[in-house]
Amino acid sequence: MCDKHHFEFEIDGAIRTQVIQKLDASPLHPLQEDVAPPGSGIYALYRRNTFVYGGKAMDKTTLRRRLNEHYRKIAGRRNIDVGEMSCRWLEIESPWFVRAAEDAIITPKEGEWQKSGFGSHIPGKGRPGLFAAKWDEEFPPNIAAGVTGIVDLLEE
Repeated sequence: MCDKHHFEFEIDGAIRTQVIQKLDASPLHPLQEDVAPPGSGIYALYRRNTFVYGGKAMDKTTLRRRLNEHYRKIAGRRNIDVGEMSCRWLEIESPWFVRAAEDAIITPKEGEWQKSGFGSHIPGKGRPGLFAAKWDEEFPPNIAAGVTGIVDLLEE
């Protein structure tokens, strides 16, 4: 059979290229409370200027809330200083494009923390039994200073 009639839209490639270019061109901000707007979109976290995690904020959450959660989580940990962290984001209104944009930033350059357990709201929630996430082992909770951070996570 002749395969010269086959055509595929290269939408994934176009979205990936545009999202990465736009995100990389956006300002890099220190990760701190209320750094981002209260809208939906995607974000990237950097430790010492190296991409470590990408995520999305949509539906019932916002960029501000997600980055605040990450700030509090990192601030309540040992072996890491929140001052090492920075972030970028893009505001995107459409839930479909938020999902596509998140995939665009994490697929080609998966960050070190991407599958480490870092992004979980409550470690082990929804899973049978509890597990020790790689991120939690490398950066254990600072019980003396981070009890409120753990309580904040449990309340969400």
